[in-house]
Amino acid sequence: MPSIVKAMRLLTDPLRLRIVLLLEQEELSVAELQDVLSMGQGRISTQLASLKQGELVEDRRSGKNSLYRLRAPAQWSELLTLARKASLEVDDVSNDRRALALIRRRRQDRTRAYFDELAGKFGRHYVPGRSWKGLAETLLMLLPPMVIADLGAGEGTFSQLLARRARKVIAVDNSDNMVAFASDLARRNGVENIEFRLGDLEDPPIAPESVDLAFFSQSLHHAQHPQRAVDAAWKIVRHGGRIVVLDLKKHAFEEARELYADRWLGFAEVELEGFLTQGGFEEAEVWTVHREEESPHFETVLAIGTKP
Repeated sequence: MPSIVKAMRLLTDPLRLRIVLLLEQEELSVAELQDVLSMGQGRISTQLASLKQGELVEDRRSGKNSLYRLRAPAQWSELLTLARKASLEVDDVSNDRRALALIRRRRQDRTRAYFDELAGKFGRHYVPGRSWKGLAETLLMLLPPMVIADLGAGEGTFSQLLARRARKVIAVDNSDNMVAFASDLARRNGVENIEFRLGDLEDPPIAPESVDLAFFSQSLHHAQHPQRAVDAAWKIVRHGGRIVVLDLKKHAFEEARELYADRWLGFAEVELEGFLTQGGFEEAEVWTVHREEESPHFETVLAIGTKP
């Protein structure tokens, strides 16, 4: 019979407690636990090994992956009751539940998984006339004419792309030099439906409920308070309008703070969903859309929400 004393000792560690409570609800792979817990594979694997040794969890093969689950939950019912009470003292448990819900939704979306694999092959082999640029141009032209706020626009490259189809683009950046450079570039390119404004992500100089889409392209991780930036976006978006956040997934490349002036080392999917939901947006959806092949293997996440 497994040792109750050993099991109790294992669950005094908050991370192992979080893992056990997750595996009580769902069978998960190491990769899925990484997404939920926003931690590296090595650390999670170490904790799973300890839990397996203590006979709290077990694993099984499923294709190329190992899936972990709680071992004989009924056997540990009293211990799990105590663990759930203890979890009230662990701040991250509520985030874990939301992240687990994302994992479950992702599993149900078999079509998206297929196209994720297809997208990974796109561009690796030469096919005449097929390119990411061509695809992007096509999709861009399918957008309805809108008023778009490009928040943290930088040199305005994406603002100019959006302007090809938008009714108007309001591009906001907190750098005088960037605003001056981008304004001059747009003028030289003959783009007349962009207005560049100097301002902060957390208080953009845009009238309330005046835009159809608020867009953050790799800018939210530069905000001092990301939630305030999302809250500010909610104020300027019309009812029925949307927010789109394209940013880095949470990573551990500390050098980014110095190299790129990043305030935040990306965001976990559940963090972005939380920002949007807390900011008042509904139908929030988040996906990891790209992983770079070269080290440090930055990943990109896309989050979308609608203002009711």
